[in-house]
Amino acid sequence: MSTTPEPGTLAPATIAVAAGRPAREQGGHVNPSVPMNSTYVSRGVVTPDELSYARGDNDAWHPFEEALAALEDGGAGTARRADGDASGPGAAATAILFSSGMAAVAAAFSLVPDGGTLVLPRHAYQAGMVLARQISERHGVTLRYVDIADTDAVVAALDGADLLLVESPTNPMLEVADLPAVLGAARAAGVRSVVDNTFATPLGQRPLEHGADVVLHSVTKYLAGHSDVVLGALVTRDAALAATLRDHRTLHGAIAGPFEAWLALRGLRTLALRFERAQTNAAELARRLADHPEVAEVRHPSLPGDPGHERAKAQMTGFGAIIGVRPRPRPGSADDVAARADAVVDAVRLWLPATSLGGVESMLERRRRWGTEATTVPEDLLRLSVGIEDVEDLWVDLDRALRA
Repeated sequence: MSTTPEPGTLAPATIAVAAGRPAREQGGHVNPSVPMNSTYVSRGVVTPDELSYARGDNDAWHPFEEALAALEDGGAGTARRADGDASGPGAAATAILFSSGMAAVAAAFSLVPDGGTLVLPRHAYQAGMVLARQISERHGVTLRYVDIADTDAVVAALDGADLLLVESPTNPMLEVADLPAVLGAARAAGVRSVVDNTFATPLGQRPLEHGADVVLHSVTKYLAGHSDVVLGALVTRDAALAATLRDHRTLHGAIAGPFEAWLALRGLRTLALRFERAQTNAAELARRLADHPEVAEVRHPSLPGDPGHERAKAQMTGFGAIIGVRPRPRPGSADDVAARADAVVDAVRLWLPATSLGGVESMLERRRRWGTEATTVPEDLLRLSVGIEDVEDLWVDLDRALRA
């Protein structure tokens, strides 16, 4: 049985280290073990809080679920794992670990009934958008795309909707939603809301505090933080909703492996240090890129001129570590803008050309190389995931690639 401090008494950076530890017993373990079980000793009628079969519930997941719930909880009380029984605005949060971020997305989208309506950002994680289109085709779900930074447009789209998906900042355009406004409007309209908090992490913002029904994470990214696991998670304060999402995980077999869950918890312990360093690096690189002669446009909420700056400053504790960059086309060059961006990717030596983000290593890619990316994303947009390396080394490599 692990122990989780009350979130209201500790800073988030401390919770990331302290939550989900084993009970403090003489000679006991400091870290949770990796229980390798597919089933458990069980007799008689099975109760919801009993471990019986590892697909339905698994003690390998509990420490990470408790720690993540505590981080997203924002002081509501001691976080509970996925079989908690409290609900309502003051209830403790429940976290549910999934086999991947996409498994968590699929569980969230399952809340939209056949023939229902899903409101979603025009720019968001592209695999999730592909799944939304498939759901629309197969189940008659109406998709309403909105500019998530346009609060009036979001509120207008909520009429008769069943679910609102929010990304803030968005992937890869870094648009910032007015979370209190759009989530408050959704709750007033009786529309469930899901906020993808992958970019911001619980250290950057806690959407439950702004009225979100569900918070979504690709645990693969910042939470695990080392580019070595694929996991996802959902967090909610609604006990009935948690039970529904947990049932989806069980019946669809979208379960995490014990060792992956353990690795994610180990990664979570250093989240505050990694994220602070990555954000600091990103802000400095964005500042320099904004003055670079070979750069046409930079997006990062830390920049005073960025469209999302004031909103992010008001509702976030930090600006994140993702940067959007568009290289300046060469004067008189016959090359198209995509080729110019690809040339930058080919020229870097320290930055890694890769499609993920949130690891300790810095990565970059041209997003429109994916045929499923939104066509409103510029062909030459480079998404930079800034890591924890020395910022001067990162700058020298990026500057050289832009000028090459």
